Amino acid sequence: MGYFLGVLLLMVFFSTGSAAPSDFEVIKKRVTETLMRGSADDALIETLVGTFRPDSTWPGIDYQDLSNEGFQHSRHSANMVLLARAYKTKASAYYKSKKVKATIQAALGFWVRHDFICQNWWHNQIGTPDNLVTLMLLVGNELPKELVDGAQPIIGRAHLTASGARPSGDRIKIAGILAKNLLFLGDQKQFDEVVKVIEGEIKFSTGQRGLQHDFSFHHREDRVNNTLSYGLGYADAFAEWAAYVAGTQYAFSKEKISQLVDYYLDGICKQMVYGKFHDPGTKNRDISRREGDGAMGTSTLERLIKASDYRKTELEEMARIRRGEAQPTLSFGKFFWQTEHYVHQRPGYFTSVRMHSTRNHNMEVPYNSEGLLNHHRGDGTNHLSVRGDEYQNIAPVFDWQKIPGTTILQKPELPLPGEIQKEGLTDFVGAVTDGRYGAVAYDFKSPHDPLAAKKAWFFFDEEYVCLGTGISARSPLPVSTTVNQCLLQGEVVVKAGSRKSTAAPGEHKWDDVSWIYHDGVGYLFPEPAEVNLSNQAQNGSWFKINKQTTSPKEEVSREVFKLWISHGTRVTNGAYQYVIVPSTTLQKLEAAPANRNIEILSNSNEVQAVKHHGLNICQALFFSSGEIKVADGLKVGIDSPGLVMVKTDGNTIKELSVADPSRKLRRIHLTVSRKTEGSGEHFKASWNAARGVSEIAVDLPQTVYAGQSVTIRL
Repeated sequence: MGYFLGVLLLMVFFSTGSAAPSDFEVIKKRVTETLMRGSADDALIETLVGTFRPDSTWPGIDYQDLSNEGFQHSRHSANMVLLARAYKTKASAYYKSKKVKATIQAALGFWVRHDFICQNWWHNQIGTPDNLVTLMLLVGNELPKELVDGAQPIIGRAHLTASGARPSGDRIKIAGILAKNLLFLGDQKQFDEVVKVIEGEIKFSTGQRGLQHDFSFHHREDRVNNTLSYGLGYADAFAEWAAYVAGTQYAFSKEKISQLVDYYLDGICKQMVYGKFHDPGTKNRDISRREGDGAMGTSTLERLIKASDYRKTELEEMARIRRGEAQPTLSFGKFFWQTEHYVHQRPGYFTSVRMHSTRNHNMEVPYNSEGLLNHHRGDGTNHLSVRGDEYQNIAPVFDWQKIPGTTILQKPELPLPGEIQKEGLTDFVGAVTDGRYGAVAYDFKSPHDPLAAKKAWFFFDEEYVCLGTGISARSPLPVSTTVNQCLLQGEVVVKAGSRKSTAAPGEHKWDDVSWIYHDGVGYLFPEPAEVNLSNQAQNGSWFKINKQTTSPKEEVSREVFKLWISHGTRVTNGAYQYVIVPSTTLQKLEAAPANRNIEILSNSNEVQAVKHHGLNICQALFFSSGEIKVADGLKVGIDSPGLVMVKTDGNTIKELSVADPSRKLRRIHLTVSRKTEGSGEHFKASWNAARGVSEIAVDLPQTVYAGQSVTIRL
């Protein structure tokens, strides 16, 4: 009797449809719920329905322009998604509206009949398929079969052998679109394979497209930094699918999720101001796009937190920082050796240095007529942010030959956009860092002009030092080194000679300047210098730098602070030195010691070196073999070019960090004028009585780690 009752209960259970949904159905539900997030804008829906024309088009869209710069058709496909979301939102006045549904059907029918193909492959393989598959998942089951079938070939351009599905940020996006379409079609077998492809995209691809071993990201083989563009989309797409498949048979491995978390925290976040705002130094052609206000969102962080406990505390802190619930706490210095990009953060400021070398190109090609004046943005660019909005939307009025940190030949006009991307000409480009402090070396040779310079940056806690020497230009045109160019915020105070004054709006040349203060930042000149200052309105337009049809053509005017050093014409062995003090006040700047415990030991063609007496740190860039005095009775020498950072306790060396910017050495040989013996994982030190020095051999990282620093404790 009990057996038959049990069978009967099972029959009733299955017949009522109460069986647990399959993992495939669970994922489809999660995807659809995500696509429905966000309230429907009824006012916008009313406009979209009311302006929809009898020929199934919307006004304001040029349906003839299929160019890279145009293709306003993307607004047509996006409008269909907005209508579908309102149609499925119970709180909307247009929930289940017949008029909305009819508009969707007519708009989709128009697209299917015309099948618009853009000259830019991205729209054909990502943009349009993504909008249409979203439409299918939201309302596809309520649309006529002929429309659904007609949309499938268009969505199907997002496939794994598509031209855009290269191993990089776009392949994972295309795979995600394909996976969503398979959910809609109910094709579980092929879905199984595509999810494996998505998971497999999280891997190191150093030297090729994709994730590099230093946690930067290269979208193309030009090795240009794409961490916060394509690399951000790469991380977002993986995190999206990690959340969709979590807790199902498709769940990604802990190893893959951990690798993505490492990349997000140590790559993406560390190339952002406080992990919160985009650093303009990382931007390529996207610098010419208008940016919105506010911090990065938290959706990817939240997805990673749900997918794994790995580094959960750090992910949660970053989410709080982005929401404005916590202040930044991290202090670090990190060099992305695969990308020639150094970042330095303290809780009160963020700064970076962008360079190029024989190993990578200087800048991204101005694809789709964007970033048309980017010729010099890889030439030792040094942006500084205290709040994160210092450069926000400055691009249309920017002076593109006075980029912060760069030394540039001042031309009547920049070359044509087709001349922007160039291969690097120098291999001595790199940094030495212990993870907190760092020094950057750039034996700069311009790929555009007959100009060369040895440039260096030395980063500490409350300030950093900028040195340049060997500046040479075989040209009658002037050469300038720009200290900063940012939005003007408040007064500019100048200390020249014994006089302190507030600069009137305009352009000025000041002699005997010892410091300048603006917007919470002090600019110090250890040797009183002649400097140029502009604190006035600059004019320009978005269309000048970005020829997309959506770029505004009207003139824009913004108040800009610009500070630079002029080296004159036909320069031979020119030089500069200045110290930047971020996140300070005028009172603190004046109260601090004039030298701020900083000593510039050398700024020559052989050695550039700085010592911070307060921190007992000496950083030296050797362009050839040489020696530097670190303290009384203590010298450090090197038998080859290289970078050295020394931490001392009085006359005793506690720690050494070294790096080889040229990436040619297997070992660096140092000498120290005090007796030091011992060995460790990467080094061996022995006393040479005959020479009266300790000889230290340090093994350097090789292959994909060449250019990384090594730190040893003595």
